[in-house]
Amino acid sequence: MSVIHIALVQGEQIQHNPEAALKKGMEYCAKAKSMGADIVLFPEMWNIGYAPPFENAFDFPDESGHDKEILDWFNMAVDENSHFISSFKNCARELELCIAITFLKKGAFKPYNSLSVIDYTGKTVLDYSKVHTCDFSMEKFCEKGNRFDVACLNTAKGSVKVGAMICFDREFPESARTLALKGAEIILIPNCCPIDDNRKSQLKTRAFENMTAVAMANYAGKTLGHSMAFDAMAYDENGVSRNMLLVELAHEEGIAMASVDLDALRGYRRREVWGGKYRRPDAYIC
Repeated sequence: MSVIHIALVQGEQIQHNPEAALKKGMEYCAKAKSMGADIVLFPEMWNIGYAPPFENAFDFPDESGHDKEILDWFNMAVDENSHFISSFKNCARELELCIAITFLKKGAFKPYNSLSVIDYTGKTVLDYSKVHTCDFSMEKFCEKGNRFDVACLNTAKGSVKVGAMICFDREFPESARTLALKGAEIILIPNCCPIDDNRKSQLKTRAFENMTAVAMANYAGKTLGHSMAFDAMAYDENGVSRNMLLVELAHEEGIAMASVDLDALRGYRRREVWGGKYRRPDAYIC
């Protein structure tokens, strides 16, 4: 396998309507497959949209009096055996397409903001929950994930090592660095927030400093959009600087296709000096 194609779904948010989100998700998967995708990546919390049960968690420092709104939101959480996730597993198997689907996931006490990465046979190979939850928002009612893992994702073309981080995780360099140290070649990033030049530069930096391709899918919208991907190869074989940006949408709904040349990326990682090659963790003690 040389080139792997990642479809970045930049869809409109479908809030609190899992069946409609499922139907639209199936349509996106079929469309992505027809475009030649090997992997399809959805924005953050696709099953219900990234929408709070009320406007701002800071408005309600005491949860009393708002139990119904919170409980209704909790009740929209699903697990791996749900119709929602099972449908995407069946879709992956039927289309021979890897699917990175996002959802509010059931927890023992509180739900998680989660991502399941499903291989082309319909098997979940990576189950990730957001570590850096936005506790200044509705996510103070979410359980936190506690680790960053990397999985070998089997596509119809071959395998690639993938990791994941969700939205606010992107703000912390440790997230991408941990995934890179664990061998990630591509980092998948479901997102729901405005993307400006600073955050675009942030994504580019994560790719550059870790020699890891990054692919981010955001919701469509006037203040959102800009789904994009970088391939990490900052210089060509002659040492000449090159543009790492593979694709970027504007604000409209659609699918962006990011094509990552894995053979070239792997060669670049072998010959260049970034990532974990010359780290000095003994000197990083606070």
